[in-house]
Amino acid sequence: MRRRSFAIIAHPDAGKTTLTEKLLLKGGAIQLAGQVRAKGNRRRTRSDWMKIEQDRGISVATSVMTFERGGLVFNLLDTPGHEDFSEDTYRTLTAVDAAVMVLDAAKGIESQTRKLFEVCRLRDIPIITFINKMDRDGREPLDLIDEIEKTLALDVTPAAWPIGQGRDFLGVYDILDPALRMLLDGGDNHIRLGGLDDPGLEALLPPAVLADLREQAGLVIAGCPTFDRDQFLQGTMTPVFFGSALRDFGVGHLLDGLARLAPPPRPRPADTRAVVPAETKLTGFVFKVQANMDPNHRDRVAFLRVCSGRLEKGARLTQVRTGKHIPVNAPLFFFAKERQVAEEAWPGDVVGIANHGTLRIGDTLTEGEALNFRGVPSFAPEHLRRARLEDPMLAKKLKKALEQLADEGVVQLFKPLDGSAPVVGVFGLLQLDVLASRLRVEYGIPASFEAAPWDQLRWVAAADREAMARFTHANINDLAEDHDGEMVAMFASDWRRRRTEENWKDIRFHMVREQHGLADAAP
Repeated sequence: MRRRSFAIIAHPDAGKTTLTEKLLLKGGAIQLAGQVRAKGNRRRTRSDWMKIEQDRGISVATSVMTFERGGLVFNLLDTPGHEDFSEDTYRTLTAVDAAVMVLDAAKGIESQTRKLFEVCRLRDIPIITFINKMDRDGREPLDLIDEIEKTLALDVTPAAWPIGQGRDFLGVYDILDPALRMLLDGGDNHIRLGGLDDPGLEALLPPAVLADLREQAGLVIAGCPTFDRDQFLQGTMTPVFFGSALRDFGVGHLLDGLARLAPPPRPRPADTRAVVPAETKLTGFVFKVQANMDPNHRDRVAFLRVCSGRLEKGARLTQVRTGKHIPVNAPLFFFAKERQVAEEAWPGDVVGIANHGTLRIGDTLTEGEALNFRGVPSFAPEHLRRARLEDPMLAKKLKKALEQLADEGVVQLFKPLDGSAPVVGVFGLLQLDVLASRLRVEYGIPASFEAAPWDQLRWVAAADREAMARFTHANINDLAEDHDGEMVAMFASDWRRRRTEENWKDIRFHMVREQHGLADAAP
């Protein structure tokens, strides 16, 4: 199969967005790569297209970009690096077949990298590692390799080895396909070799540099396991590439590695069976909804990962959750904010479907079969707030805007059963800044957010209806419904949550919820 669908995961400032831009440049998708920390028009990266992303130089939403290179179709999903937007990243990882983990050569594995890696591990997502910023002073490559092995419990197999570092960084030696990839005049000069003992190396590198390369590369070749495709596909081994995204070095090598190593679309588990990409009947699931990509038209687009079959323009698909028929008159391929109509799409592709509020995150679309893909999560938010309006006359408009943004997954929205004002749930306070910005810019609603009486939340369920009725009657002032009508309990403190759980043994409390049911998770 020709598709390669992958996400890029990293801690903030590891260079993820710059790498994304350079991958697109190498793939021929853009003519000039943007830089997050550049000035003026040069700063306008394609993947960070929202106003707040461009103003702050951060990614706050997943961007989807499709391009072709070397006969393959790449679907690149650029995820937010900041932990406050991790829920969007978690959902995006359900839609890819591989991930590129970007590490800063000076900082190694950071907290958000570790969290996102664990999500990949839970889903057995194959990981390719890219150690970035090799043209700056950083840690020894052997130290970084050792940290990956020990911290992430991964087998590491270097796909290349750096020649120098910082100001002395000259390029890399390609281990998988013996060659020198030299950093010359900002380019990526590729010189094929017969191996480390090739006499041609003596004319290419200074004697001291060559001796150091032969020693270190020889050590890692002898000491690290050779690449094993089965282990890589199981998520237990990672090939490691080195480079500098800012200087556009190592990016082409990484893209070649993705083409060669990353898997094509794989079978997907559903509630009734596993779905194989080669099946003729179409299946897919919605992992993201984006509102107002075109503010002039107030549009909403559902992003569908195609899992099997062939999607053609004009198809009518069944929304399994409701049984409704969804017309797909003009499926879209995306290049961040830009789009074009897709005549057809195949397993592994990500397409946009015009959405008028019908499709939700986690929905499965099929050609009639009643099955649901699992694993598109919602997590209990860490902060609960209530909106405060400067103009009370905008209350109805605010309600509609919050519902649309909840559809999109920007925030979680909870409606208290006692009829009081809605509660907004977020993971990090930066999400509130994004929410306020989007309400102001996209909806014309100036709003701020104030503390709610609660600071924790759990979804609740019970096998015994009478027990649930008693619980509801006793706690009516602390209960709400989420955006999909599922019951949640809100608590003023961790102590109150633990006390409630001890007192109501017949009630199950959950930190995680899927579109089609509650997940078993420890409180």
